[in-house]
Amino acid sequence: MNLKTIGYAMGITILAAACNKYRTQVTESGLKYQIFEHDDDARKAKLGDIMSFHMVLKNGSDSTLRDTYKEGNPYKMVLQAPQYKGSFEEGLTLLATGDSAKFMINADTMFAKIGQPMPPMIKKGSELTFTVKVVSVLTSEEFQKQQSESAVKQKAIDAKTIEAFLAKNNLKGKARKTASGLYYVPQVEGAGASPAAGDNVKVHYTGKFLDGKEFDSSKNQGKPLDLQVGAGMVIPGWEEGIMLMKKGEKGLLLIPSGLAYGPEAYGPIPGNSVLQFEMELIDFSKGQAAPAGPPVAPPAK
Repeated sequence: MNLKTIGYAMGITILAAACNKYRTQVTESGLKYQIFEHDDDARKAKLGDIMSFHMVLKNGSDSTLRDTYKEGNPYKMVLQAPQYKGSFEEGLTLLATGDSAKFMINADTMFAKIGQPMPPMIKKGSELTFTVKVVSVLTSEEFQKQQSESAVKQKAIDAKTIEAFLAKNNLKGKARKTASGLYYVPQVEGAGASPAAGDNVKVHYTGKFLDGKEFDSSKNQGKPLDLQVGAGMVIPGWEEGIMLMKKGEKGLLLIPSGLAYGPEAYGPIPGNSVLQFEMELIDFSKGQAAPAGPPVAPPAK
């Protein structure tokens, strides 16, 4: 075989590989998919691994239902055994770090299998398309280590951000910093004791970014927020901050991202955001000891 023949044969092989790469394929279970990028030597996801991936989800009319690129953070999930044959999770098991692909899922089948009603923006008989780009594949231990290291770095960044805010607004001598990294600036003095974990509190709040842009306020809703403090009903910065206040007290909470919404975006709040909350403890009453629970979040619009 001469060089010209070898070159022709190689061209045919590359062309065939490229055609196979982008063509729609179907697994034995019926999952339709297209592979855009794939590296045989890259780390493939196993059940129990944490996958981080960007995803663009579209309905049958090609309208985008979710785009993690616009959200600013990849989606993270523990890869579990597929709920049913031909599911999105089954598609993820085909991928490795750096891979990209599109999965086409029958909407009727998916919502029937997961036991949820079909949303109005999705038509019966249509296909949902999940276009995925895998960012990383980590074991649980690797993921926890990565998160811990990132949290330590972010805590230092947030502290500098808050110190700069305090200096800019002439609040340095007024702010109290706690061991957790929370800053509290008393504004109107209250009286009596402070609420403890398990107490029922009534608070007014206004949440703002450090540039002053408001993202949520109980005052816009026309009534204060009632909650049980210490029960994991709100972000950790709120839990700690409210228990620093007395009845009738007003103050400013400067909450580092680790005590707020963390590295992931939440509604209008980007990941790793330092937030300020203008707080007023209107009243509180003694309640039962609060059960331990995962911290969630105050309302955010």
